[in-house]
Amino acid sequence: MTLSRRAALAAPSLLLPSLLWPGPARAQAAYPARPVRVVVPFAPAGTTDVAARIVAERLQSRLGQPFTVENRAGAGGNLGSDLVAKGEADGYLLLMQTVSSGAINYTLYGDRMPYRPDDLTEVGLVIRVPNVIFVTNALPVRTLRELVTYAKANPGRLNIGSSGVGTSLHVTGELLKMEAGIQMSHVPFRGAGPMMAEVMSGRVEVAVDNLPSAIGHIRDGRFRALAVTTASRTPALPDCPTTAEEGYPGVEATGWFGFQAPGRTPRAIVERLGAEIDAIIKEPATKARLADLGGMTPDLTPDGGTSPAAFTAFVRAEIAKWGDVVRRSGATVE
Repeated sequence: MTLSRRAALAAPSLLLPSLLWPGPARAQAAYPARPVRVVVPFAPAGTTDVAARIVAERLQSRLGQPFTVENRAGAGGNLGSDLVAKGEADGYLLLMQTVSSGAINYTLYGDRMPYRPDDLTEVGLVIRVPNVIFVTNALPVRTLRELVTYAKANPGRLNIGSSGVGTSLHVTGELLKMEAGIQMSHVPFRGAGPMMAEVMSGRVEVAVDNLPSAIGHIRDGRFRALAVTTASRTPALPDCPTTAEEGYPGVEATGWFGFQAPGRTPRAIVERLGAEIDAIIKEPATKARLADLGGMTPDLTPDGGTSPAAFTAFVRAEIAKWGDVVRRSGATVE
């Protein structure tokens, strides 16, 4: 038998292993082959939910499979995050993570935290946002300084709402109380939607929220914005001063929202999704939608984008930063 004849006969057996056990490139090319669940660990209508749906819609269009958003609120984001951390690591379960359940809660909950950082793997950061401090229109204050004066004259009378224990909104409120030397009762809710209803009713006089979920109400005049918590003013709300301008530079907090997956998810799938998210957040239409909500670009890579590796480094730094803030502010799980 000639050499060429032997090679031809052997060819099918050489191909068989690659068909039975596809390598990373082949697995990546086949993904996704069925619908993908995207868990949002907070109630509908908040920034986490809004940002997740914007990106899920584009992932579905680009990858040809449904990316279905599922809200699992509770325990300051821990309930939904734990579901993903302990879920099937096959690329068909994703989490829209936040600074709360992705950084703050590790220190706030301590030994009661149901998952650890390594139980999740970072895919891509979508958006960073200012927090905004606002009040019901019935409260006779128009600036943050006036709020502090009013709170000092009425110690313990005011309620300050957040979308949950351990959220950056909760910790921002604790920082404000600490820096200004005022007393307000923290009222946590299971998401921004329920909190907004109580502020509109006047039962909660002061609140902190991520700007994207509050900005529509502020623009429509339902609430009065007093300050944003970033170092500089946001173009989405240019007339609203920063906390530093109002005399409280220590009250600085930036929320963030990005996709994670179970920790053992195949690296090829993580990289594929990371590249897709990076491309989506750079699309002009998506950038405009996020910017109109008051969102800022990730800026984790030199071109202003994101990547799994860069997002991982960012999350580790955030865990350390917010751990220190929690300890200094004395924030606790109520």
